[in-house]
Amino acid sequence: MTALTIDWSAIDQVLLDMDGTILDLAFDNHFWLELLPQRYADLQGISFAESLARMEPEFQATRGTLNWYCLDYWSRWTGLDVIAMKTEMQHRMQVLPGSEDFLSAVRASGRPLWLVTNAHPGSWTVKLAKTGIGQYFDRVISSHDFGMPKEDARFWPLLQERHPFDPARTLFADDSLPVLHAARDHGIREVIAMLHPDSTAEPRVIDGFPAVNRLPELLPVPIR
Repeated sequence: MTALTIDWSAIDQVLLDMDGTILDLAFDNHFWLELLPQRYADLQGISFAESLARMEPEFQATRGTLNWYCLDYWSRWTGLDVIAMKTEMQHRMQVLPGSEDFLSAVRASGRPLWLVTNAHPGSWTVKLAKTGIGQYFDRVISSHDFGMPKEDARFWPLLQERHPFDPARTLFADDSLPVLHAARDHGIREVIAMLHPDSTAEPRVIDGFPAVNRLPELLPVPIR
């Protein structure tokens, strides 16, 4: 795939999603679609298929809400310690190839770099500690601090109010189509879609947004 050309002279700040943008979404897909249903099946004394059948309606009901990302919510719903399970499985957490090259380049360019994630604190703290990517960020911002996910149109004005930035001179990358739409609607100049968030799956097709497979395709990042 040809690298996407960014007018870096118009970008003063970079905001990045975590899972599927910097970190391999393979971990989360395994955790939510295989491990958690299996542990729930074991707890309930039912089959894996029965477990998925029980969980799927709740997945659908919470998708797009903060509960979808809330480990406390899923701990209550399943009766499992989901935060402890994340820590237990941290050996599977991986940085997507080339992500750190991009993070390092943004830092070296002098542009503020913020992590803006829907991940629950019980997840992002473990992931940053395990992968070491926390060192690159000026701020780590979780939607759980705002009471609404990034795909909620109210999130972005509230983010700008609490952490002032100029959307017209900002680049934001994410793998979620609803989040991309919300960010673009808020007026963020460069909204970049990530096409290959899960290394174990094929790249996706996303229309309507500039898109790259991985962050290194946005290089080079010149000094501001």
